[in-house]
Amino acid sequence: MLELRDIDVFYGNIQALHGVTLRVDQGEIITLIGANGAGKSTTLMAISGIIPPRRGSIRFENGEIAGLAADAIVKRGLCQVPEGRHIFPDLSVAENLDMGAFLRNDSRGIHADREMVYQMFPILARRRNQPGGTLSGGEQQMLAISRALMARPRLLLLDEPSMGLAPLVTRQIFDIIQTINKERHTTIFLVEQNANLALQVAHRGYVLENGRVVMQGQAAALRSDAALQKAYLGI
Repeated sequence: MLELRDIDVFYGNIQALHGVTLRVDQGEIITLIGANGAGKSTTLMAISGIIPPRRGSIRFENGEIAGLAADAIVKRGLCQVPEGRHIFPDLSVAENLDMGAFLRNDSRGIHADREMVYQMFPILARRRNQPGGTLSGGEQQMLAISRALMARPRLLLLDEPSMGLAPLVTRQIFDIIQTINKERHTTIFLVEQNANLALQVAHRGYVLENGRVVMQGQAAALRSDAALQKAYLGI
């Protein structure tokens, strides 16, 4: 579904990604883990068209997307929930959801999807007229995910969804990620610093160090790897 082949990404003259190659198959939850500064968010921004790679290929559903504008990539069915959520704080919950559907013109489908996310996140239904900026951190993360779902993505990119959240709320968010994957049949590419939790919900994983993929495999196998346990899982 998504394939990165030998991509190099630079910030000016500083190289952030070095020949990154990975794939995401339809129906999977894939996680990319690594320390701060490893290049995880940069990988997502390259996929989303925010920072185009200087070299290499990014293919989504057999079409090249490297070099396309971000809105063109969203139109193809790929949507990102950025690190830090970035909801519209002065818009209501309902208006934030409408912004997620701005590329659509099927009013009936938009209404159905809005009701779907309200069922998935009942707290958002109760606060639909409340400004997004007044929600708690966990509620804002729910809103950010819901806004992305309003675009009906076939591939959802999640950047550090647990950041700044209490453990109980984090567990709830990750349960919802699994629900989206199983019930909405949405493929998910998850970037997450909480490696233990990410590998619990993912099917496969990649480990990024200093802009390079250094390990990959089935999530269960990665969780049992002694070196990875010591470096990332605190075991």
